[in-house]
Amino acid sequence: MGGTGGVREKWILAVDLGNGGPKVARVALDGTILGTAFRPVDVHIGLDGSATQDAGQWWDRLIEAAREVIDGADAGALHAVAITGQWGSTVPVGFDSEPVGPALLWADTRARDLVQPLIGGPINVGGYAPHKALPFIRLAAGAPNTDGADPTGHALLLKTRFAEIYSRTATLLEPVDYLGLRFTGRVAATPASMTLSWLTNHRPGAEPGYVDALIARTRRDRAKLPELLPTGSVLGPLLPSVAEGLGLAPGAPVVCGLPDLHAAVLGSGAVAPYATHVAISTTAWIGARVPFKRTDLFHSIATVPGLDPTLPIVANNHETGGAALQWLRDRILRAPPAEQTPGAATGSGTTGPDIAMASNGVTPGPSFEEMTAWAAGAPAGSEGLLFTPWLSGERSPVDDKHLRGGWLNLSLRTDRAALVRSVMEGVAYNMRWLFDPYQRFLRRRVESVRILGGGAVSDLWCQLHADIMGCHVERVADPQQAQLRGVALWARICLGELTIDDARRLVPVADRFDPQPENRAVYAAGYAEFRRLAGTLKGFYHRTNGRSPHG
Repeated sequence: MGGTGGVREKWILAVDLGNGGPKVARVALDGTILGTAFRPVDVHIGLDGSATQDAGQWWDRLIEAAREVIDGADAGALHAVAITGQWGSTVPVGFDSEPVGPALLWADTRARDLVQPLIGGPINVGGYAPHKALPFIRLAAGAPNTDGADPTGHALLLKTRFAEIYSRTATLLEPVDYLGLRFTGRVAATPASMTLSWLTNHRPGAEPGYVDALIARTRRDRAKLPELLPTGSVLGPLLPSVAEGLGLAPGAPVVCGLPDLHAAVLGSGAVAPYATHVAISTTAWIGARVPFKRTDLFHSIATVPGLDPTLPIVANNHETGGAALQWLRDRILRAPPAEQTPGAATGSGTTGPDIAMASNGVTPGPSFEEMTAWAAGAPAGSEGLLFTPWLSGERSPVDDKHLRGGWLNLSLRTDRAALVRSVMEGVAYNMRWLFDPYQRFLRRRVESVRILGGGAVSDLWCQLHADIMGCHVERVADPQQAQLRGVALWARICLGELTIDDARRLVPVADRFDPQPENRAVYAAGYAEFRRLAGTLKGFYHRTNGRSPHG
């Protein structure tokens, strides 16, 4: 469909590869979402600490979703292709540009023992030996994860324990860079997408590039690292074969992939220095562009390469955000398929008591709208019921993969409304737990935040964050699609058509939630108890999970 008077209304194909699967949107040049489609993918969680997905399935499901949003559009009006998504994960890609093994996710901890000689020692701070961590912090503003849950650990795992896969690997790519390869045929990355490899020089004024000394310290093979392009580069034109498969004209520019943290900055419209956004996606985080380079190793908060060389972005992460509510629905409130026995894998081709969160064959369950409506009927504080959302351990403000989720203070009065509300409150308490050191990191109080992500669709969850964090919460319009809007605007910035500051006027705020004084005392007391739990229960978690296969 063309524009009025024969002028074509150009649009951007935006892709967001979340942990649950690819979401694809057709986005107008002003950021308006014209249509979206989502396809779920399988996630395999093993007792051995493995967390994997099939990168080939990512691509197949992405193409399905893209065809859906392109259907009926003016195929000749494609302006650009923009990619965002999860980061800190690794795809082993062969010499034919196809995956040669499963994608290792940011939650995969199988390399924990392998990274200890690189980064740990008898004298350590939070698992880091200072003399080993400081070279990384000085140059890259962060250091490899002590649990092996990042590209350093993934590379060591493949090299050491999956040598056959490693021998067939031409390059190790972040998910967004793997999708860029599939769209263009070019193997390349940026300092932004390679952040969690901690191999690039992040000092102000430094030229983008890998640091040989850091490559040596991580025992990475330089030959398996992708070409490094400046953040904001155009990766290349859309391949004719991909264009033909989608029914599009070839040649549209494909912009280098951008981590979801960066896309969220633009999608929130909070692009001024210190302007803060909160994301409730599968994971959760707090971020802002800031005029400094800093690292808080104690709370796993750091500044990472930003959208441009002038302002880095504050990075941190909760391993479980909106996924806690999905877990409650899918594994507690939803009846299992008749053919599935408790603890058995589904849809994964694996055996034994591993977990496979399957992308099909699920039985009907309550909608998130129904669940949040139940929660609204429970009192503030859920009558003292507390939920810890550490279902995959935690990364910020403590880096501890042994932590686990659970309820405390269950009683015979506890019903599904209290269970749901306590999960939502637990995620908000966890955000407050991070918000306090985040403000100290900024060295200023944050009075207002922008909120986005699938969890932000819920009025109740937004209000809970306002009440528990004690600040004003502004919800952007269409918060579930904010990162798609953000990466679409990024494509135009990369093409020289917009500036980063233009995102402020192109991202409208739909609602504002102010802290409710009547809930202040309840949530202050609840947070005080929540804040003590990680320390109180740490010994139990470490004794239990440290000696079990899944710890």
